[in-house]
Amino acid sequence: MPFSLPLRLPLASLFAALLAGCATVGQPPAFSSYVVLGEQGAAVARVLIAAPACPDIVIDQRPRPMALRAPAATVPLRPTPSAPADSKPAAFPLLTCEAPLPAAGSYAGASVLGRTLPLPAAAPQRIVVIGDTGCRLQKSSNSYQACKHEAEYPFAAIAAAAAAWRPELVIHVGDYHYRENACPEGNAGCAGSPWGYGWDAWNADFFAPGAALLQAAPWIMARGNHENCARGGQGYWRLLDPRPLLPGRDCNAAADDASGNYSAPYAVPIGQDTELLVMDTANTTWKGLKPGDLGYDKYRELYRQVEALARQAPRNIGIDHHPLLGMGADRKGDGPVVLLPGDAGLQQAFGSLNPQLLPAGIQAMLSGHVHLWQQVSFASGHPSQFIAGFSGTAEDIVPLPERLPDGVTPAPGAVVEQFSSWVDGFGFMTMERQGAERWLVQVHDLQGRVRNTCQLDGKRSRCALAQVK
Repeated sequence: MPFSLPLRLPLASLFAALLAGCATVGQPPAFSSYVVLGEQGAAVARVLIAAPACPDIVIDQRPRPMALRAPAATVPLRPTPSAPADSKPAAFPLLTCEAPLPAAGSYAGASVLGRTLPLPAAAPQRIVVIGDTGCRLQKSSNSYQACKHEAEYPFAAIAAAAAAWRPELVIHVGDYHYRENACPEGNAGCAGSPWGYGWDAWNADFFAPGAALLQAAPWIMARGNHENCARGGQGYWRLLDPRPLLPGRDCNAAADDASGNYSAPYAVPIGQDTELLVMDTANTTWKGLKPGDLGYDKYRELYRQVEALARQAPRNIGIDHHPLLGMGADRKGDGPVVLLPGDAGLQQAFGSLNPQLLPAGIQAMLSGHVHLWQQVSFASGHPSQFIAGFSGTAEDIVPLPERLPDGVTPAPGAVVEQFSSWVDGFGFMTMERQGAERWLVQVHDLQGRVRNTCQLDGKRSRCALAQVK
């Protein structure tokens, strides 16, 4: 006899019944849900679910349909840059569903299949900043992180601790996906891990370990180089970007990468005449760009767009993946430590239009890419730089000095006044508003304990410790 349910059963109840029948007793329904903020702070509810159709979203007890953003599909093969011969097409055997949410403060609650969605705040006072959260499996660098061991891949613990801090907004500064290649045979630390650019790897790298934090608050999801079109771009556009998914901007065809690798910035107002400016720097290069390069022209256009957005509010905080004003370090074997300046591609493109690199209205920059935590403040009028690339992926371990040597600077013309760092430590950063231009910035370890405290006041910042040890 065919399975049937009463025809008058609401769609949300139908999905709940179907999922409950398939789920393990005591386990949550098999779907991911989250809220992402986009242009002008518009909030979008997302649901990722293996089902015949999108479920309803219930807003203030009124169900309404969710739209299909992307159907289940196996998308065209994009060869893995780190090992092209080991590539495979990316399979997404689930629906990406979405629905716009009303303006912050205009509704009491929303849910999907009985699960409550986080409410956006019109003026968030408590913000979590994380970045570089995936587990690195990369053949070209022979780097295989122990994804199965929390001590070596602690993103789930970090997400839980950050959720317990009760943020009103989460900012991810990019690089969600790192499981590019298969774990080598005999490697017990990552044995059995999914790999490639499909849903199984995305789920293992981000959605499953990040579930507690995805349910705690709405997110801003900046794009990193691991989400450019040659890598995890197909998943980024399908799953994370707040804007409509458009043909040609989905990274499915290499011929469209001039569109798929770049996108316009957007502003998210957060009260007190302040905006967050979200920039897509996924395809820049530390090797630099020159006039005539596609990226050079694209990032000059990005600067112009950011400059126009920065005029909308007297105070702005920039969000991008690649730090213009931060430092890295490298060492070959037992050789000396070499200090590395900020991203050359962005510095060259932005610097061709403004020697200060960033519009005057930007107070601070939040970035990742360098796998550590860092703060830099300047006496030269540049905005403070914070780096929060320390939330899961294999950490940078080459030490940074407590004080930068004379003449060493992250960018031409930038005069460093204060410098603080934490190398080889996992955690998350928080920002608590204390005034129009004042923020309390704290660095937390993976248990949530505060390891450093900083004050951001205007463009300048100062931390209690020069180094977290």
